[in-house]
Amino acid sequence: MQPTFVLVHSPSVGPSTWRPVAGRLEAAGHRVRVPSLLHIGAGAPPFWPRVADAVRDDLREVPAGSPVVLVVHSNAGLFLPAVRSGLDHPVAASVLVDAALPARTGATPVATPELLDFLRPLAVDGRLPRWTDWWDEADVAPMFPDPAVRRTVVEEQPTLPLSYYEQHIPVPDGWDDHPCSYLLFGPPYEEQAAEARARGWQVAHLPGEHLHQLVDPAGTVRHLLELTGTA
Repeated sequence: MQPTFVLVHSPSVGPSTWRPVAGRLEAAGHRVRVPSLLHIGAGAPPFWPRVADAVRDDLREVPAGSPVVLVVHSNAGLFLPAVRSGLDHPVAASVLVDAALPARTGATPVATPELLDFLRPLAVDGRLPRWTDWWDEADVAPMFPDPAVRRTVVEEQPTLPLSYYEQHIPVPDGWDDHPCSYLLFGPPYEEQAAEARARGWQVAHLPGEHLHQLVDPAGTVRHLLELTGTA
């Protein structure tokens, strides 16, 4: 039975960051789900259970017993253990795409102390600007293939509370009881790719910026299929 690809976006952005890849996978005959995490910053912490619940609830439309492939981008990598442990569906494989890695054991902090020092002055009444507003134009513009795609992604972004980045996410034992792999885009995530390799995971490199799945969805799909053995 062919697995369903579950493309999980970073809570810092939105599901449109996976739409071009989803379209390519569907055109190739694969079933795809793109759960939305846009609501998870509403209300008080903890936020991580809402991520796991959102993915599980989205998969209610997938037949019980049907395998899934979890594909997580960026900050969503930290939630992979909680997501995997909360699913009723068998997980055939997981791919972390230019993503932060969960801790090997114990709880994973969403942000480093250095990132929190950067974020705290940006918060207004406890809420942060949209993720693309954190950075200079010279850093943001190259991530997008054209102005229309940029406009869609930027307008969709949530304004997350600072407390989202102050949370710690549990790492259940045995969450990585299936093949895990890593797809690296660019230098900021080279250390994470090296750590993935140290964990014995397969690692591939598709050079690009952090949202390269928008720029090269065909190349991204090719690597996802190769890494998961579903080509």
